[in-house]
Amino acid sequence: MITQLNFLRAWLAAQAKTERGASLVEYALLVALIAVVVIGAISLLADSVEDTFTGVAGELDDANS
Repeated sequence: MITQLNFLRAWLAAQAKTERGASLVEYALLVALIAVVVIGAISLLADSVEDTFTGVAGELDDANS
């Protein structure tokens, strides 16, 4: 058990010294920011898109009647 803890401690110390961990955090932040922007855009445009689809569905129903 102590050997595993020593290995884990050494591995974490080595990871902390590399730039790979920093890059991963930056990419995660970018993905989170993009997700927030997409969710915000969908929230703002939802009513407009719904009205458009409702109008198109109504026109299709009128054309088929």
